[in-house]
Amino acid sequence: MTLIEITSEKYDVELDIRYASNHNFTEAPIYKRHVCFLNEEAAEKLERAIQLAAAMGYRFRLFDGFRPTEAVQVLWDHTPDPVYLSHPSNGSPHSRGAAIDLTLLDVAGQEQEMGTEFDAMTDLSHHGSVGISAQAQKNRAILLGIMTAADWDFYRNEWWHYQLFRPRRYPTLSDAASGAEMM
Repeated sequence: MTLIEITSEKYDVELDIRYASNHNFTEAPIYKRHVCFLNEEAAEKLERAIQLAAAMGYRFRLFDGFRPTEAVQVLWDHTPDPVYLSHPSNGSPHSRGAAIDLTLLDVAGQEQEMGTEFDAMTDLSHHGSVGISAQAQKNRAILLGIMTAADWDFYRNEWWHYQLFRPRRYPTLSDAASGAEMM
């Protein structure tokens, strides 16, 4: 399976790959490279979502895409919580290059209010949460509308996570198998 590198230049997105920094729930870098990859189908669907967002005056900030199986294990070992993380034996949609974590930016490049930070493992991160501001609910609904119109499925517990329908039809990939050299 081919992974496509998602770059700011080619896809008109902003990259903020959180697992290549301390700015994630583990408070330590998991990846050694600040890169984002998706499988071919996901890259095509991201292009469609980017077009839809642009027509409404939005862009995307990407937090994560392909996540090598080694990273799935590291995250699980740190926080073994099946509500928010895939068990390594199941394989994550991320380790199949079939998932993207993202948020909305306005035309000025300002991140839109979503009610919680990326990777906040709390009920407030769930789609449909009424414990967040009306503006955050509206922004989540806009993101959800754009992504579902571009044929992405959503994960109800994480407003930032979108994946291909039936992601398990793709194999999981390790860092070595992907050729991405992220770990």
